[in-house]
Amino acid sequence: MELYYYPLFRHSQKVLLAMFEKQLSFLPRVTDLHDPLQRRAFAELQPLCRLPLLISNDGRQLPESSIIVEYLDQLVNVGSKLLPDEAQQQLQVRLYDRLIDNYLSYPLLQLEQQLRLPKELQQPLLQRQLENRIHTLLAQLEQQLEQHHWLCGESFTLADCALIPSLAALPTRFNLLDFPALGSYWLHAQLRGSWMLVQDEVEQLLQLQQNGQ
Repeated sequence: MELYYYPLFRHSQKVLLAMFEKQLSFLPRVTDLHDPLQRRAFAELQPLCRLPLLISNDGRQLPESSIIVEYLDQLVNVGSKLLPDEAQQQLQVRLYDRLIDNYLSYPLLQLEQQLRLPKELQQPLLQRQLENRIHTLLAQLEQQLEQHHWLCGESFTLADCALIPSLAALPTRFNLLDFPALGSYWLHAQLRGSWMLVQDEVEQLLQLQQNGQ
C-alpha cells in the first residue's frame, strides 16, 4: 500500500493513527501541497488534489480519511477494531467521526486561517462564532466521555482517530481544564503508542523544514 499524506494535516494524522493501530506497513509518500511541483505531480494522480490518499495493493484509490480508516479496518483483523461489529455501536462511532470532522476540525481550520491573517484583515465576529461552535462540541464530547474511557466505549475506534489530532491542534484559548473528562482523555491519548508514532512523523517533518530540506 502507498499512503500520500502530509504529517501536519489533521486528516493525515487521523489515517496515520489508524495505520499504526492496525500495525500495517505502507509506503510513505509525504506530499506538501503548498509546493507547486509536488502539487502538480499529485494532481496528475488525484485530480481533486486532496490528502490523504491511499492506494491499495490492487491499485484502488481511496481519497477520504474516514473511508480509508474503514477500509484498513476491514483489511486486517489485527490491532484495534476501529469499527465495532454491532450495528448500533457502528452508527455511534460514525456519528462522532462526522461530528468531529465537521464541527471541530473544520471550524478549527477556519479559525487557524483567520489567525494567520494580518490583524487588520481578521474578523473578530467570525472568530467568536467559530470559537462558540468549537466550545459547543467540546461540551458535547465532555458529556460523552463522562461515561466512557475512549470516545465511544472502552475500545479505541475511528472516532478517536478523528478526535485526537483535533485536540492536539486546539488553540491555548480553549482550556481543557474546563472539561475534566476531556482533559483526562487527552492525557491518556498522549500516551497511546500510535499517537506517539504520529508525533514522531510530525517532529521529523518539522526538523527537515528547519534544516531547509
